[in-house]
Amino acid sequence: MSVLSDWIKESKRIVFFGGAGVSTESNIPDFRSDNGLYKKKYRYPAEMMLSHSFYLDNPQEFFEFYFNQMIYKDAMPNKAHLALAKLEEMGKLKAVVTQNIDGLHQSAGSKTVYELHGSVLRNTCTGCHKKYTLEEIMEYRDDKGIPRCPKCGAIIKPDVVLYEEGLDQFTIYNAVEAIQNADMLIIGGTSLAVYPAAGLVEYFHGKHLVLINRDQTPMDYKANLVIHESIGSVLDEAIKELD
Repeated sequence: MSVLSDWIKESKRIVFFGGAGVSTESNIPDFRSDNGLYKKKYRYPAEMMLSHSFYLDNPQEFFEFYFNQMIYKDAMPNKAHLALAKLEEMGKLKAVVTQNIDGLHQSAGSKTVYELHGSVLRNTCTGCHKKYTLEEIMEYRDDKGIPRCPKCGAIIKPDVVLYEEGLDQFTIYNAVEAIQNADMLIIGGTSLAVYPAAGLVEYFHGKHLVLINRDQTPMDYKANLVIHESIGSVLDEAIKELD
């Protein structure tokens, strides 16, 4: 880990780009591993149930799946989240770009977080556009389990990017700008298989590209350092060596 620590010490504008593997150590399952969400057996494929058209056509089944499989209210930040928050506090880390929707980076203390796929913690009424918390939409479910706005009666939709929906352009812009200005990019816990998010790596032109992931990725050959170990342990150890 000394190489990673040395590079962190010399870097002044670090950006972290992460995916589902960052939160698996908080007991939130990922998507594509053997135990991931997409390998489980449901009435419909998980990718279908997380699509915009399925949400429109089958709101009851959509929300049953969403609340049962996508919400982990008791999840806590792990060593990776805490290490990244510490790096930001030290002035080293300038941004976290995440594909996760769990809000654990902010819970750990990170301030600059670009959530490419939105967040389960933010929800918007499709009628009057009133904003709701996760706790509120769980409370406002009707007899079919569909969250409805107590103000106008319309469905409250999670601010989560579903399949068939585009990413928020302002978030993409900020993520691209952060990666372009970084002198070090640490990628962790992502298969780099989902576009357009994975394409953001192409905007990095800094000195050190580090890839921390349990399995190989299509970008391993581009990295200056590849570590196939637990991301929480790797970042935690690297932070300790800075002291």
